[in-house]
Amino acid sequence: MTERYLGSGTVSDDRQGLTGVVPAHLPQRLTITLWDFSWYTRAEVGGPYADIDVAVVDAASLGYNAIRICAAPLLTFGDLGLDPRIGIEGLGARADGGFYGERTRWYDAPGGYDIDVRQRLGELLDACERHGLVLILASWEYQQSTAFAADPTWFETIDAVPLGERYRALADAWDRMLGWITERGQRHLVALVELHNEVDFSMLPALTDGGAAEVARLAERHPDLLVTASYGKPPHLAMHRVPVELGAAQFHVYSYGVLDELQKRIDIRSEGSSDFPNAELRALLRADAPTVEEYGRAAEWKYRATVVTDQMFYGYDVLNPQAWDDWLFAHYPAYHEVMRREIESRVIAIAEWARWQRVPAVVGEGWVGYTPLHGTFEEGEIGRSLAERGIDTALENGVWGVVLCSNAAPHHPMWQLREWQREVNGRILSA
Repeated sequence: MTERYLGSGTVSDDRQGLTGVVPAHLPQRLTITLWDFSWYTRAEVGGPYADIDVAVVDAASLGYNAIRICAAPLLTFGDLGLDPRIGIEGLGARADGGFYGERTRWYDAPGGYDIDVRQRLGELLDACERHGLVLILASWEYQQSTAFAADPTWFETIDAVPLGERYRALADAWDRMLGWITERGQRHLVALVELHNEVDFSMLPALTDGGAAEVARLAERHPDLLVTASYGKPPHLAMHRVPVELGAAQFHVYSYGVLDELQKRIDIRSEGSSDFPNAELRALLRADAPTVEEYGRAAEWKYRATVVTDQMFYGYDVLNPQAWDDWLFAHYPAYHEVMRREIESRVIAIAEWARWQRVPAVVGEGWVGYTPLHGTFEEGEIGRSLAERGIDTALENGVWGVVLCSNAAPHHPMWQLREWQREVNGRILSA
């Protein structure tokens, strides 16, 4: 550079180290597996979480040191009159012998058992302590957790909380839960507390409408812990809008790209479309796919308890995953550069905001988006390449914690890519 080019290019801009200080007792890098609510909704006999200790040991063997869960604070410590012991049904049985959501990620829960979620949380804490993992505690209750229950009591109880009081109810429940964890002598296992998962895609007011104040209040009660809330899609082009009260930048990075194009064509995320399924979706269905009428509907309250639509449940349950994948693979080349750049730029935007606020950054979900259970696009070479680009960008920019992929968890087929997970986790932990 010659002397003619002055200005910002001559100023040292140090980007070494993490974006913010991490408590000394926690790992200085988190490699996260996303267990969400599935750790209690997929605990059926023979299910991926039937034995919670076995599941934790398995995660540790793949190199993970953190698990992100829905701890169901309103159910377990909400002081709302709820019994933490609930029946798990999933979306319920269909008339043809199957069950709703059986080929849909996260919703492929056959149910058929009762579980005490508070007791289960204690068992998970004990397993993490034995095997050297920490927990990111969040809530999905105003997004979808309650839909898996066998009856609507949990959903109707929290839904009865007035909209403007929901953040306070969550903060109070977290305060009681953290007291319980402390009494158990396991406070050191809490890596992060999220008031709620993806507040921008949940049945909650905007975070700026009371939520940020409750984050601050909970953090004041627990100054030794990192307290925040997560965004499903933070305002990457206007990060100054993110509340400064957040104690960590736990934001999600999805680049739908080609997936979004397919979803728009087949109109699968809408509800109440008069021509559903349209011709584009019918071309992707299995030869033996039932009609919408033959498929039927789950209990109506379950659709109110989740942000996933009835059209998505039908489509994912009955489409041909090979036809789905073929479309994505065929059309991906036109989206290759934009998807890579979108992942990079979003990770950098999150990291820069975190560095500005001097808080740790975490990417707790990513990278492509919501696909059918047996679709392989994200697990395949293309999806893994996009994931690795996001992970490498996160490490280069001082992000503290990162998920390998939202699908890298025991309840997804991607869990079988064991050597890939070990290799990438090793890369994260040695950064």
